[in-house]
Amino acid sequence: MKSIAVALIATGLLAAVAVRTEDKPATATPAATPMGEEHLPGLGEIMSVQQMRHIKLWFAGNAANWPLADYEIGELGEGFSDVRKLVGDDIVDQHVGKPLDALQKAIDGKDRKAFIMAFDNLSAGCNACHKALDHGFISIQRPAMLPYSDQNFVPQK
Repeated sequence: MKSIAVALIATGLLAAVAVRTEDKPATATPAATPMGEEHLPGLGEIMSVQQMRHIKLWFAGNAANWPLADYEIGELGEGFSDVRKLVGDDIVDQHVGKPLDALQKAIDGKDRKAFIMAFDNLSAGCNACHKALDHGFISIQRPAMLPYSDQNFVPQK
């Protein structure tokens, strides 16, 4: 079962990388995209990476690896900035703004109990946002197993 989960995650990550590394023709930019405007991957690709960050954040905080947790929440925040560009600031801030702030506070305070509560609130906020966007069939929870066997989440000395 673990190898299946790892294979599924690897497949998703490879798909996200493939989308970013497609060979683009050297021709003119399409009329719908003004020159200089940032190109964002689709919402599905962004959310696949967000899910990876969510998983890594859980294992970092659960192991009390606060520097790694701080890094992962920063990455998650950057991803939500991209999500805001696609679905709007209001809906993202409404559902994940306060949980992200509470998570950052727990990480800064190295408070594992507060981290767990804030992480669960973030997951609930993600699920509420999914429902609001008619994607309630995507339900996020605490990860049950570590899909990253090549990364040590224990704080290093």
